[in-house]
Amino acid sequence: MMAAMTSNGTGRELLRHMLATIAYRGGKTLRGAPEGFGAFLAPGAMNTPLMLLSHISDLLDWADRWCRGGDQKFRTAEPADWPGEVARFHAALERFDSFLASEAPLTASIPVLLQAPVADILTHVGQLALLRRMAGDPVLGEAYRLAPIEAGRVRTEQGSPGREFERDKGAIWLGPSAK
Repeated sequence: MMAAMTSNGTGRELLRHMLATIAYRGGKTLRGAPEGFGAFLAPGAMNTPLMLLSHISDLLDWADRWCRGGDQKFRTAEPADWPGEVARFHAALERFDSFLASEAPLTASIPVLLQAPVADILTHVGQLALLRRMAGDPVLGEAYRLAPIEAGRVRTEQGSPGREFERDKGAIWLGPSAK
């Protein structure tokens, strides 16, 4: 199995699909955020949504540098304003995906990329979704297995949700009758 997770073929495509998943799920959480959401600080929280989003872009930049054979040192950028960080998020995804789509050699281990920056990013996207709910503007959940996610689609524009859950149901799990 490890052979399939090398720097080319299946592993590289899986990593590109993960970036598209981050773009879709992250973009859904960022689109339509209410004014002031970037500065929202939930009770007991250490980070605002703006700080989390900036950290996500830092992780994307780090993974991209690492894959290109550059400096593996993690760097923290000074956060911009909310629109600037949303643009930075999609630009970092696009830059990293373009590299992965190329034939350039990959100098990082795909399993380690999945267990470190990718897993961290997905955790933070979930935190952003939770903060939207806590800020009084929840994002509808959906059956993500039906979402139009495809490698290479990492820009702001995403496909329409496959099946969103109804806001008034109040439940994430729809039960055994869900299709």
